[in-house]
Amino acid sequence: MTLPVVNGAATMCTMGIAPSTLVVLPANRVIFDKQPAANVMDNKPFVNVLPFVLCNSLANPITAAQTTAALGVLTPGTCIPTLPAPWVPGSPTVMVANIPALTASSQCVCAYGGSISFTFGGATDVMVA
Repeated sequence: MTLPVVNGAATMCTMGIAPSTLVVLPANRVIFDKQPAANVMDNKPFVNVLPFVLCNSLANPITAAQTTAALGVLTPGTCIPTLPAPWVPGSPTVMVANIPALTASSQCVCAYGGSISFTFGGATDVMVA
């Protein structure tokens, strides 16, 4: 059993320099702890996953260009989350809008090499399997 993820959950990327929050739109019509519940497909950049301010990954073209301009000194560039796949793993038993619910142990990988995870899922009164 783990905690479900809801609107306002705290996220962190291994390549980002600051935490961010997950935005869950009320379109799924499922509420946990008075907030819209997330599913594994809530991975849309700038809609659900907000930037982590700056990115330390050289796979990020902005970071690579700024580092080159600084003669090889790592210079973090603007974070632009690029998430080609859904969050994994989702809940095997609880569905939100017929899609597995997002849990606090789920992670999502950015195309630039960062791994996004939850530091706080937002829900405290409900557990999902």
